[in-house]
Amino acid sequence: MADQEKTEYEEFSVNGNDLLSKVKEIIHEGNVRRVYIKNSDGKTLLEIPLTAGIGVTAVAALVAPALVAVGAIAAVVTRARVGVDRATD
Repeated sequence: MADQEKTEYEEFSVNGNDLLSKVKEIIHEGNVRRVYIKNSDGKTLLEIPLTAGIGVTAVAALVAPALVAVGAIAAVVTRARVGVDRATD
């Protein structure tokens, strides 16, 4: 039976103007399994699954459509919460 990967959840509160740059920063960190964009009430607006073990360039290319959606969300929200599932050892 395969070992299940352990994850750790972390959440950040950001201004709508900073949302896209924060998501890009998180994705480039490399140990991220999933990113959640939530409104100020905690309702999930977008969930971006990521695959560990592929290069940052490949990740950026694969999630480019999701980043467009993040930009659209950033245009309509003043505050957002970014949740992150990180792989842990």
